[in-house]
Amino acid sequence: MRVTVAVDCMGGDHGPSVTVPAALALLREDPATAVILVGLSSAIESQIRREQHAFGDRMVVRHAAEVVGMDEPPALAMRSKKDSSMRVAIDLVKSGEAQAAVSAGNTGALMAISRFVLKTLPGIDRPAIATIMPTENGRVYVLDLGANVDCSAEHLLQFGIMGAELVSCVEHKARPTVGLLNIGEEAIKGNETVKQAAELLRASGLNFYGNVEGDDIFKGTTDVVVCDGFVGNVALKTAEGLAQMIRKFLRAEFERNFLTRIAALIALPVLNAFKRRVDHRSYNGASLLGLRGIVLKSHGSADAYAFECALRRGVEEVRTGMLAHISERLTQMHRAPAPQDEQPPIVQAVS
Repeated sequence: MRVTVAVDCMGGDHGPSVTVPAALALLREDPATAVILVGLSSAIESQIRREQHAFGDRMVVRHAAEVVGMDEPPALAMRSKKDSSMRVAIDLVKSGEAQAAVSAGNTGALMAISRFVLKTLPGIDRPAIATIMPTENGRVYVLDLGANVDCSAEHLLQFGIMGAELVSCVEHKARPTVGLLNIGEEAIKGNETVKQAAELLRASGLNFYGNVEGDDIFKGTTDVVVCDGFVGNVALKTAEGLAQMIRKFLRAEFERNFLTRIAALIALPVLNAFKRRVDHRSYNGASLLGLRGIVLKSHGSADAYAFECALRRGVEEVRTGMLAHISERLTQMHRAPAPQDEQPPIVQAVS
């Protein structure tokens, strides 16, 4: 099955100089993919001149006259830039010309435009941003990472459902474990929202592990970690900052004098293996879950390798039928009878 990805070529810190080579790399390595390169046609064509006809109908350029700035207010971008590369890429998913869209542009604008154009799945009140983080024994999916600062217990339940279905599809795990990020493992810990969310998750039929703490993220205690966007974004940025600090410390120590430089040469194979294992570029591509279409957000500073990883993640989500799985799970929960003396299921279909 051919998967077509709409690429917002103008988004991010580097624009076409990164997004276009990444798309071309995807085409070369996966013959069952196609891309629609969206943006200023002159800027895109300057990057594909040598391979203009190499991929036939698998590569199409779609002109978009406007660009959403990285610091542009989301509401303004949504209302006033209907011919932006970001908006056109999302419109292509809406029309069915593409099965996924990937952008490294303004996160707030991407979420606002995607929600406005694609709408949310039945049973989902708010989309969530989910990403992958490395662990001691593999990787973990964490959501939400900033789309929803204030969340209700019902929203956290919905995040758990979407995260579990994502892992089930992409990682091929029948019943992935779901943890709720909290300040302690005990059921009495946390604010009222988190306590209520734990009860809902426990009764949901998900493989709910229980509360997890911040260090459990990197231990790989669960396959999915659920939290509100405020906590998730702080955790993500803290982890990124710590990784940068450790890298700088190691470099400074190995460059301290002649002997430490010799030690660095001896340790080079180990250091390279370590770098590959924790390379943040390999985990690039945050999924905007809960929409009626597949949209991924790449890091704005991503290089071509990192952006290609985001493209590949989008292709994988399409091929595994992730949207259908999430919809089916929500439908099952909506139809499930409520236990006696309890409230009806909180996941309601929305228009």
